[in-house]
Amino acid sequence: MRNGSVQHRPFHKVLVANRGEIALRVMRSARRLGLGVVAVYSDADRDALHVRQADQAVRIGEALPAQSYLNIPGIIAAAKASGADAVHPGYGFLAENEEFAQACKDAGLVFIGPSPQAIEAMGNKAGAKDIMKQAGVPVVPGYQGAEQGDEIMLAEARKIGFPVMIKAVAGGGGRGMRLVTEAAAFPDALRSARSEAKAAFGDPTIILERAIQDPRHIEIQVFGDSHGNAIHLGERDCSVQRRHQKLIEEAPSPAVTPELRARMGEVAVAAVKALRYEGAGTLEFLLDASGEFYFMEMNTRLQVEHPVTEAITGLDLVELQLRVARGEALPVRQQDIKFSGHAIEVRLCSEDAALDFMPQSGRMARWQVPESIRVEHALQSGSEIPPFYDSMIAKVISHGTTREEARGRLIVGLEQLTAFGVTTNQAFLLSCLRHPGFARGEATTAFIGAHRDELLAPRREAAFDTALAGLLLYVTNPRAPSWQSGRSLSATFPLPAMIEIAGQAHEFDITRERDGSYTVASDGRQDRFEIEQFDSDVIRFRHDGVMESAKFLRDGDRLHLQHRGIPLTVSDLTLAAPKAAASNGGDGKVRAALNGRVVAVLVKPGDRVAAGQPVMTLEAMKMEHVHKAGIDGVVAAIDVAEGEQVTTGMIVAEIAA
Repeated sequence: MRNGSVQHRPFHKVLVANRGEIALRVMRSARRLGLGVVAVYSDADRDALHVRQADQAVRIGEALPAQSYLNIPGIIAAAKASGADAVHPGYGFLAENEEFAQACKDAGLVFIGPSPQAIEAMGNKAGAKDIMKQAGVPVVPGYQGAEQGDEIMLAEARKIGFPVMIKAVAGGGGRGMRLVTEAAAFPDALRSARSEAKAAFGDPTIILERAIQDPRHIEIQVFGDSHGNAIHLGERDCSVQRRHQKLIEEAPSPAVTPELRARMGEVAVAAVKALRYEGAGTLEFLLDASGEFYFMEMNTRLQVEHPVTEAITGLDLVELQLRVARGEALPVRQQDIKFSGHAIEVRLCSEDAALDFMPQSGRMARWQVPESIRVEHALQSGSEIPPFYDSMIAKVISHGTTREEARGRLIVGLEQLTAFGVTTNQAFLLSCLRHPGFARGEATTAFIGAHRDELLAPRREAAFDTALAGLLLYVTNPRAPSWQSGRSLSATFPLPAMIEIAGQAHEFDITRERDGSYTVASDGRQDRFEIEQFDSDVIRFRHDGVMESAKFLRDGDRLHLQHRGIPLTVSDLTLAAPKAAASNGGDGKVRAALNGRVVAVLVKPGDRVAAGQPVMTLEAMKMEHVHKAGIDGVVAAIDVAEGEQVTTGMIVAEIAA
């Protein structure tokens, strides 16, 4: 609407149609504006932090918790039952669902986001590109036709030229996206992308784009209001990605000059005005090495990475959303926007980077965050990480006068964060932040692929970490606690021990010397430790004349250890029986590598398969994971059915040699 016909849309209680840190983030700003807040929850989230911190919480959970937060009738009913008069969709899939926005409007609820028409226009990647073309915005060449047959798609891919990018037309967050470098790989990639798109968005439609080689991923934050005002809040660089999902975001971009920022911002604001867009939005671009940029898509919602924009502008973007939704004019004009310093955000995910970023679920035994840095999360010690949702469990955000200052603060903050019990990408993020290429601001979307071996390489202190882990398992042994301060008159003799770290066994001897120190000997190496302080969760020690400390948590025969910011999980194998069968499929049994749901069984009993051949696809945390045969042979049994939920280590198929 425009001046003269603007309607005020007052509301007093907001239901947040999302979970976890998203819900808590929205509630924080809503409460600051004097609004009541309502949470919704699935059965898996009954005891979650966002449920306990809301004024009211309404159960919408069904048998499949992943679908609960997409239950439009259930959310509308929850708003009515709680007395909420507005709905904030968070920044998940419902935030870009025009049917949800329309359902809220039809129910007399204020939808805190753009109109259903704007969401529909931008939510379809093919249609959005056509609109942007008409507005004069440069777009990535590709195919977005209605004809979706396999042969037609392959023919169009050949016309575009490989490499091509397959994308879900209704997608986001890297789901339903595949990079294909040759025609032979196209059919399998197309099937997988369609399957993932159907599961994530309910729409298997695909578009194709030319793959721009080694670009920067740059996005422009925009806002519009019902008074015809539109602004941009500068750019974010989201180039550090794995599986086409962002891991590190920063503002401003090291590659964007003031002149380029003005050009991209002008294009973005023109698009907002042409759409008569209200609320927060993001226009995403690829920036090539020559400085040319190409429109990819518009996200009609607040982005996960919005805190870096908040840090450099001093604005609360959720507050702006709420004010615009109430019919207020944007409280700032373009000339009022000032950028201060540099901000960087990392996404802490429950995944194992060494296992191709395999999602992890389970119980977070200990969770501690530093007070010196912004951390957006919804966890506490004892929280369960379920397998049904996205693997991101927290965001850590730093702000500094310069980029280097922000990078340094983020490294220190990430080192101080403790996440014991579920494997995370904490060490991998630290490797990325410390990498010389990232430090110089050179990272493109090819960064992780190009430097993967370096980023995953064992650090130089690995042998020392192993010795420290052995010492800690020894002195925390619940069957024979052995540390006490001071000298000992007892005779010294070495005790053999065996531990396992990241699937590798290590043998060593531990000796408590008469002067009270400990010697750990392994593979011709000796490490001497003097324990200065030993508490329930921290050990302080001297080693080679240096005093330092480490955090730890003993959990039965397992030990969680964090030294110099790098977490390790250690198992005590000293008294353990030998492992039975191989877990990599070498015994003919294909085991689930994670908790998840069977989405495709690719073979049947009696089929002959080769080692490495895909036999089954599991879905966990919104991503597909192909499981392969470990040996050549014949499929003897399929032990699960499509749609079945499986647990880590469960046998899903058997192959006879």
